[in-house]
Amino acid sequence: MAKRKIVLSKSFVKAYKKFIGRNSLLKKQIDSSIEEMESDLYAVKLRTHKLSGVLEGSFACSCGYDYRIIFVFNKNVKPEEIILIDLGTHEEVY
Repeated sequence: MAKRKIVLSKSFVKAYKKFIGRNSLLKKQIDSSIEEMESDLYAVKLRTHKLSGVLEGSFACSCGYDYRIIFVFNKNVKPEEIILIDLGTHEEVY
């Protein structure tokens, strides 16, 4: 499978900066999860899944025990883009 391109939305960048500002030790873990998303979005450790309800059409993956990355696909470009939308704890993003 072709490698996907990761795109950081403005809202994701804002959440990322806020999130690692609260806990800088998680930066490495989050960055590692983003790299894994680019090469194998459905790796077991990411626990990638579709969302429903208000976030229907979006997906989420884990980047630690209670931390999630919310994203959508842009399949209209090559390579396919994964647009990261939000980052936070389970309660913050859902």
